[in-house]
Amino acid sequence: MIQIEARQLRASLGGSEILKGIDFEAETGKFTGIIGPNGSGKSTLLRCIYRTLAPDGGAVYLDGRELSRYPVRESAKRIAVVAQHNYYNFDFSVREVVLMGRAPYKRALDRDGPADYRIVEEALERVGMSGFADRSFSTLSGGEQQRIILARALAQQTPCLILDEPTNHLDIKYQLQLLEIVKSLGCTVISALHDLNLAAMYCDRLYVMKDGRIAASGTPQEILTADFIREIYEVDAELCTDSAGRLHILYHPAAL
Repeated sequence: MIQIEARQLRASLGGSEILKGIDFEAETGKFTGIIGPNGSGKSTLLRCIYRTLAPDGGAVYLDGRELSRYPVRESAKRIAVVAQHNYYNFDFSVREVVLMGRAPYKRALDRDGPADYRIVEEALERVGMSGFADRSFSTLSGGEQQRIILARALAQQTPCLILDEPTNHLDIKYQLQLLEIVKSLGCTVISALHDLNLAAMYCDRLYVMKDGRIAASGTPQEILTADFIREIYEVDAELCTDSAGRLHILYHPAAL
């Protein structure tokens, strides 16, 4: 298992301070969601955690050790990422894209072996894309590409998975399928989520971001109240519980 935390994290983009002293902790083996309006800093926080953005202040810690002290290959054996945008300049096959998840385990010039191909096939099967291995990644729909990127992350076989708006471009069926797969892994998960109903259904704990700060944290039941949704998102909401005990949110336009 793995523990990730941020202490007084600050980060800027284009001269503007985006993160303004973030304290954050992902509990080992739990699904931690990050919610908040567009522009609140969710993706910037994740980028600091998966090392594509260096913070201006504070630090991210992995198992108690500052993340920047880990070799990139070593942290890649511990943290896999499903990002929002995945562009490739070359015409890779689906199999080749998923095989990229095995890169942290290879030295220069190492070839992919039978074990790597087996792991790739298992990952593709798990996301329902077994028949696509020989297809060109660039010919797939946005939703299909997102499932392939999840398969790549699964092939990486890490104890932590980071997802940045993972259900964008996915039909409802595949939104639920993707999050069911992630939840079933039993690993440490950190995910920025746009859909509050999905956050309520799958997250063990939520952090709410607004204007680059943490506005609140707690369980979905503690956080997702009509008053708090109005405060953060400026919409009226009605909350109800279904026969299985799941929380659901119905939105109403705020009075002008």
